[in-house]
Amino acid sequence: MTSSLVLETSPALPRGLSHVAAKGSLAGRLYVAPAGIVAGKTAAAAVTSGQAWGLAGGGLSFSACSVLLRDGGQLIEAVAPFSDVLDWSEAEGPEVARYVGSLLTKLGKARPAFAGLDMGRPQVMGIVNVTPDSFSDGGKFFDTDRAIAHGQHLLAAGADILDIGGESTRPGADTVSPEEEISRVVPVIRALAGQGATVSVDTRHASVMGAAVEAGAAIINDITALSGDPQSLTVAAKSGAAIMLMHMQGEPGTMQKDPHYAFAPLDVYDYLEERVAVCRAAGIPASRLCIDPGIGFGKTVEHNLQILARLSLYHALGLPVLLGVSRKTFIGKLSGAPPSERLAGSLSAALVGLDQGAQILRVHDVAETIQAVAVWRGMRRA
Repeated sequence: MTSSLVLETSPALPRGLSHVAAKGSLAGRLYVAPAGIVAGKTAAAAVTSGQAWGLAGGGLSFSACSVLLRDGGQLIEAVAPFSDVLDWSEAEGPEVARYVGSLLTKLGKARPAFAGLDMGRPQVMGIVNVTPDSFSDGGKFFDTDRAIAHGQHLLAAGADILDIGGESTRPGADTVSPEEEISRVVPVIRALAGQGATVSVDTRHASVMGAAVEAGAAIINDITALSGDPQSLTVAAKSGAAIMLMHMQGEPGTMQKDPHYAFAPLDVYDYLEERVAVCRAAGIPASRLCIDPGIGFGKTVEHNLQILARLSLYHALGLPVLLGVSRKTFIGKLSGAPPSERLAGSLSAALVGLDQGAQILRVHDVAETIQAVAVWRGMRRA
């Protein structure tokens, strides 16, 4: 990893933030992430006693916080009990107290339904690649009838969402014209949405977004967070569809050549925060937005692991969090397994996400993920 920051773990919360606040907004400098996450009866008791704060309105809560401060070329981190963080923020003055309070409010509030789906329980998004060259299943469902049949199979397995894509975004993939992409995905979307499925279109092109929504797609899933096409923001805003904003560094063809960050989890957070602000300014309400840190998109193995370890940080943006780790390259590099044999690694990474409150899992293996989620939910209720 290329980094200009030095991560220092402080035994005490950083003091004297007035000089940071004096520079202007604390955004991009001060971050609060949940730590000490607990579930079930323990979580409920901790919240009732004032020793913890609920996480995103679900069944998890956190009894401690990781406070991160970027100051100059250093990143200082301190982990402290939830109540100590509240006391510290008040002692630092009203600006810090208000800012930390706003982050805690976003961390704790229940998420409204997203595309009509309950964000109080994990939702599973099944992948349907109508492409000849996707990294894991390219060509298997390139035929329209096969893609529709695969979507029906995923629905029968329990998928809550079907994500239909007509352009491979694997590293080094060839570009596809919007016209070709439309011809691939629209018949599949129309058929599956017509059968009552909640359908997402995986695209970075405005014309494809518009055609897909007209065909029945309820969600736009854009790897460029509506920045890749100058018309995307306008089309998405007018569509009324729910929108998934993903982080990607670079372009699919070159994104893995030299990805670099100061500190990946926070750099991704800052980018998503900015894109959410752009969407809100365009008239898109928060209830239509979801964020995705973009595992594997312009990131090394170390970057991916850093983001997964701090996934709960992104709840401070106040929106549902989507996690896409299914069969990703980092699993292969850690385990040596080819894409078709990465189910165990995919489930392991997904469960890490669930333990940090991820609301949506984007997966290839729906039935297996549904089973893992069911067991996870049962254990976390105890």
